[in-house]
Amino acid sequence: EEKAEEEALERDLVAGRLKEDVLEQKGKLQRQIAKSLQLPNQADIQVLQGHRLPITCLVISPDDKYIFSAAKDCSIIKWDVENGRKLHVIHGGKKVTEESHGHTAHIMSMAISSDGKYLATGDKNKLIMIWEAATCQHLYKFTGHRDAVSGLSFRKGTHQLYSASHDRSVKVWNVAENAYVETLFGHQDVITGLDSLSRECCVTSGGRDNTVRVWKIPEESQLVFYGHQGSIDCIQLINEEHMVSGADDGSIALWGLSKKKPLSTVKKAHGFHGSQGLDQPYWITSVAALLNSDIVATGSHSASVKLWKCREGFRKLEPLFDIPLVGFVNSLKFSNTGHFLVAGIGQEHRLGRWWRIKEAKNSICIIPLKKTAAGNTEMPVEGS
Repeated sequence: EEKAEEEALERDLVAGRLKEDVLEQKGKLQRQIAKSLQLPNQADIQVLQGHRLPITCLVISPDDKYIFSAAKDCSIIKWDVENGRKLHVIHGGKKVTEESHGHTAHIMSMAISSDGKYLATGDKNKLIMIWEAATCQHLYKFTGHRDAVSGLSFRKGTHQLYSASHDRSVKVWNVAENAYVETLFGHQDVITGLDSLSRECCVTSGGRDNTVRVWKIPEESQLVFYGHQGSIDCIQLINEEHMVSGADDGSIALWGLSKKKPLSTVKKAHGFHGSQGLDQPYWITSVAALLNSDIVATGSHSASVKLWKCREGFRKLEPLFDIPLVGFVNSLKFSNTGHFLVAGIGQEHRLGRWWRIKEAKNSICIIPLKKTAAGNTEMPVEGS
């Protein structure tokens, strides 16, 4: 009897996991976390300083133990999340030696494979470097883009790498085999951001061509989405069917892959700056989403990171709370468990030097996300 009970329990657990996997693939798994989140205390935010110049991009290892960050000073730093210590520095710029293989131009993009094995970094000098994440050893150099490499993403569960560039193309690489696969064209302006999940497709934001594109790699086709008024500067997938993007007109948009227009748009999401009559919306410099959940974060230079709740069916974004942070929030990433959010802060925008915020610190901020006792529940989203 006991054995039968154990087997039944095992079956239920497996069935539960499989059901979750199916919902995840359909983009219908939406963990309801927003309602249980609390505003973090300012004192609990861990600030890590190590880069001399503004942080441009960062990634978190799949086990949430390490953060890799890169900056305009061409260096890459591996951090220990628990104690905030630097574990490894890959020097760049003028300090590059034959052995170190560091970047000699601003690093603009970064990705880590879902098994935590490979780290990829892309720079202004058209180069993609592949590193062994555990040891920070240099493995390969990919050349082929004709302009700055602005976006990188590994397909989940594989060693397939997608890269986007200011040369308006997307390239596909096989990192494990050190091989170039193919190039995809379509954008009419520089590509500013890229993301992918486990499907064989990636999404890109196309700057001033005002489009978001979904690239279906096997079919060699693309879907084109229109919605923002300004340059679309950042994009992130929320699940396999929905994504969020941010633009320099201050708007953030939620998209579903089945509709060409945004499901929801928040204009002037971070408010205005400048004197009356000359006021401009704060540019959205980064967006992040906690995978398969109802939480989105956005960054600007408005002195705070904003957290948003996605309503059911992704029809609306509701503001949750603001986390005060001074500087340009050039990169945002949620940890895989959702226990913390990491912000890469710079005195300048990651793409240029239009303004400088002197009082900002070029740093990595680890923001803990505490939940109330209510905990989180998971529910499939109907009608999305």
